[in-house]
Amino acid sequence: MPELVLHLDPALRDALHDLADAQGRAPQEVARDAVRRCLEEEGARVRAVAERLARHHADLLRRLGE
Repeated sequence: MPELVLHLDPALRDALHDLADAQGRAPQEVARDAVRRCLEEEGARVRAVAERLARHHADLLRRLGE
């Protein structure tokens, strides 16, 4: 897996390490899960907006496709 370097301010880094320690996990695992969750949530939000816009403009989209 390609490496990604994140530069965190000291407070955020310390919070990440504290959470990882409390969960008995590596900080990288906690960060990876947080990024995954964020991408899933934002992806769902973007899909919902796109679907709402497609429904709202369905007639126009249909006419453009003709």
